[in-house]
Amino acid sequence: MIRWIRQQLGFDPPHQSDTRTVYIANKFPQHGHYIPQRFADNRIISSKYTIWNFIPKNLFEQFRRIANFYFLIIFLVQLMIDTPTSPITSGLPLFFVITVTAIKQGYEDWLRHKADNEVNGAPVFVVRSGSLVQTRSKNIRVGDIVRVAKDETFPADLVLLSSDRAEGTCHITTASLDGETNLKTHYAVPETAVSQSVSRLESLQAVVECQQPEADLYRFVGRITVTQQGEEIVRPLGSENLLLRGARLKNTKEIFGVAVYTGMESKMALNYKCKSQKRSAVEKSMNTFLIIYLGILLFEAILSTILKYAWQAENKWDEPFYNQKTDQERNSSQILKFISDFLAFLVLYNFIIPISLYVTVELQKFLGSFFIGWDLDLYHEESDQKAQVNTSDLNEELGQVEYVFTDKTGTLTENEMQFRECSINGIKYQEINGKLVPEGMTEDSPDGSVPSYLGRLTFLAKTLCVYTFQNGEEELFLKAVSLCHTVQISYDQTDGPGDPFSHANGFSPLMEYYASSPDEKALVEATKRMGVTFIGSHGEIMEIKTLGKAEKYKLLHILEFDANRRRMSVILQKPSGEKVLFTKGAESAVLPYTTSGEIDKTRVHVDEFALKGLRTLVISDTIVCVCVCVCVCVRVFVSRLQDKVQETIESLRLAGIKVWVLTGDKHETAVSVSLSCGHFHRTMNILELVQQKSDSECAEQLRRLARRIKEDHVIQHGLVVDGASLSLALREHEKLFMEVCKNCSAVLCCRMAPLQKAKVVRLLKTSPEKPITLAIGDGANDVSMIQEAHVGIGRCRIGEDVACNSNAYWYTVCLSSWCIHMFCRANQHFTDISKNSLLSFKTFLYWTFLGFCHAFVFFFGSYILMGEDTTLMGNGQMFGNWTFGTLVFTVMVITVTLKLALETHFWTWMNHFVTWGSIAFYFIFSLFYGGIIWPFLHTQDMYFVFVQLLSSGSAWFAIIIIIITCLFPDVIKKVFYRHLQPTSTQKSQFIEAYQGIGCVDSMCCFSEGQNACSRLGRLVERMMGRCDPARATRCDLSLSSLCCKHISYKLEHDEPAALDE
Repeated sequence: MIRWIRQQLGFDPPHQSDTRTVYIANKFPQHGHYIPQRFADNRIISSKYTIWNFIPKNLFEQFRRIANFYFLIIFLVQLMIDTPTSPITSGLPLFFVITVTAIKQGYEDWLRHKADNEVNGAPVFVVRSGSLVQTRSKNIRVGDIVRVAKDETFPADLVLLSSDRAEGTCHITTASLDGETNLKTHYAVPETAVSQSVSRLESLQAVVECQQPEADLYRFVGRITVTQQGEEIVRPLGSENLLLRGARLKNTKEIFGVAVYTGMESKMALNYKCKSQKRSAVEKSMNTFLIIYLGILLFEAILSTILKYAWQAENKWDEPFYNQKTDQERNSSQILKFISDFLAFLVLYNFIIPISLYVTVELQKFLGSFFIGWDLDLYHEESDQKAQVNTSDLNEELGQVEYVFTDKTGTLTENEMQFRECSINGIKYQEINGKLVPEGMTEDSPDGSVPSYLGRLTFLAKTLCVYTFQNGEEELFLKAVSLCHTVQISYDQTDGPGDPFSHANGFSPLMEYYASSPDEKALVEATKRMGVTFIGSHGEIMEIKTLGKAEKYKLLHILEFDANRRRMSVILQKPSGEKVLFTKGAESAVLPYTTSGEIDKTRVHVDEFALKGLRTLVISDTIVCVCVCVCVCVRVFVSRLQDKVQETIESLRLAGIKVWVLTGDKHETAVSVSLSCGHFHRTMNILELVQQKSDSECAEQLRRLARRIKEDHVIQHGLVVDGASLSLALREHEKLFMEVCKNCSAVLCCRMAPLQKAKVVRLLKTSPEKPITLAIGDGANDVSMIQEAHVGIGRCRIGEDVACNSNAYWYTVCLSSWCIHMFCRANQHFTDISKNSLLSFKTFLYWTFLGFCHAFVFFFGSYILMGEDTTLMGNGQMFGNWTFGTLVFTVMVITVTLKLALETHFWTWMNHFVTWGSIAFYFIFSLFYGGIIWPFLHTQDMYFVFVQLLSSGSAWFAIIIIIITCLFPDVIKKVFYRHLQPTSTQKSQFIEAYQGIGCVDSMCCFSEGQNACSRLGRLVERMMGRCDPARATRCDLSLSSLCCKHISYKLEHDEPAALDE
């Protein structure tokens, strides 16, 4: 019983061994003393609270904040002792803050509960007692056999037992896990693949032994023991046998799998680590300043208490005739009396830390989150989705970001490949309107002839066109592409007669290709457009249609792609009986083995395509009986990028923000995409830390890279790191690795495991500079990275497995919306606010000193001007304490508001309303509060005080004199600093206001922006063609406004600017 309680509380995990044993269909052994292992149920819990622990847990978390705990202590002190202020002054605002925060957090957690209930209550089918029964997802147990149908998501981590295919394979997409929309093939072991019915599954005797749950999405180690006719057959299990929760079944009618990891032990759930709430740098700074002010408060309270007793050392002040002590007061303990006086002064001075400040900050954050949601630039029209702010505590962090960590697949790219051009035996071709056209020719040749690929065109039945090839190279090329792959086809049945023209050409609009990589899908779809269509594979037969004519090939063997060979091959038997081998792969893995064809021309074309940032693939064929490898073609395609990715990365770079790409893709693919999206420049010196085998080798390579960076410090550097080398670098060489990374303009980490992404973010976040980091991702493998960064942005999706396009949430909220803004303001304003400079300790000390100076002027100025005058009122009355205090408070309200107005850089109608409205509200409220006798108030000390104060001309004179005395030095200081030491923002404002130069000019007018002017010019040209004209106009964005290195301060808007190089 005690152990069970400890397990429920989380102190004693239910499984202690390194492996778990899962009996399929929960058929436990009947002999011996077997004790079943305890496993988690299949409920997903993303909520933070329950109905029972919400109040205590929420209050505990809120009072962990220093400010809330401080105000609670003050409130309790006011309740316990006789203090000069009412407990309502502290208790009511504290209650308001605590209540509003609790309601907000409770509502957000209710939404999480609602989402959890939808997931946990989803209907699923499991095999129990020899039949297929429907139950809820939360009721799945480890060992249950689960049935999943086409296009359904897997409710738990399942080991595949069988599918509707005889070979026991199925195809899935993992877009919700890692952002990849391509098809992945998974396998069942042969002994269970034959169990395709419920009755055979019920009779299956098998046991799965596997590792305990871990977060790595790509690792699974286990074995399955199948008992057949008294004989035990053992088969190994790997990641290709495991179906992860959250993945979706595709192109397969149904599968059966046994649940091995359920609920919060599934790999998807393990990647979601519940972490403490993130705190912004502003809040952390405020907490630090709060501690300092607490020290000042304690010092003031102790000093005032000591001075009180020093003043009361004389009897005439200790017990004056008008305030005689009682016997109880005379006989009370001096220690208790000292403590009581100290607490009274503590309460009296507690306004040095105003609770209204925290109310204002919380309200500003909460309302600021609505502005992000209302921003039309962040709205995705196709999916009708707006930007969603999950926590308003991090709004201000967006302006402090110094490093952006982003995933590649589905984030920078749409995970789609597009065919561009090809080289067939030394001749370049490009696709135009679904036809291959030799380079330099259009679809309609000038001489009236048609390209060689199209041959002669004959029209039949006025609708059907048939192409014939003039030579066999183009035909062989397209056949090789349409046969050398592992693509699967899905035929969706819909109502209607369909398109007879498309069926006549051998393909149907209802046919959809699924591939293990987007490369293969793009290739097969390209050949389909050009007349050679892959129809499908049935067992060992692969069928294609060439210009409408069906051809069948026998598949003899497949050599799968692997990291060592870097190519894949298929051996086929033609209808004529001839055997042929088609190979495709990287040029470095294919070209060295070719013996004929235009090899040299092909190499030149490969280099040309690579310089364009295109991905290349070499295809060759070999007649098996003749040992001759003929180079057929080079095919190039490009990953489809999100819209405006290049412009956005360039804008961030100009703003001084470094972008790191962390991806699980292979080295070549990641580098290619980095080049195409502008993360790496063609002129950038690319450094590599890859394929390191030992610590010493890794350390030596890091030293070489550091020396190279120091020697070529003028050139921009980019760094490429793979996962294995990163592990070695982080083990013992963190400092050297970070030194190399920080000196590089861009860093690309490939072959990264999910937790490695988080380690990289943590390494940079905890470096001595403490930069603000932002992480962007779209899959479960990015969750740990997103949670580790200061600001995490999750990219939304349309549906569950199709990624959004370029206007998706993460892209627009962090990048697109900054594009024009940072383009115009990057090097002026960002440097003024970066690294939280406006909340630095130096700035804090300055404002604290200024506050003490102003307070000194407020009090003693009022005392000197008004304290000794006894004839200020028209009726001859002198000022009392309430009138004097009201005067000081009035001066303070007006001075502080005007000081905030002086510090405002950009005025809107809201600024005017709040600034001048605050002063007006103070006067109106004071007149209303002091002009009426309120029946619920015990005392009316303020009755008619404010009216009498304002009726005195001397009071108005004192108010004006004191305000001018306080603010005049500030005005003088700002004027001198603006002319002698202006900030970058002030420089930009001056130029825009008086010199007629747009915001782009101002970037080039200062040293911070001159280094980027050449890149800026190229960026303007691209943005003028791609950005919204209205947004560009607001920024005065035009090529004519560029001053770059040649600056003319008398340039008018309608004059063209000359660019000096």
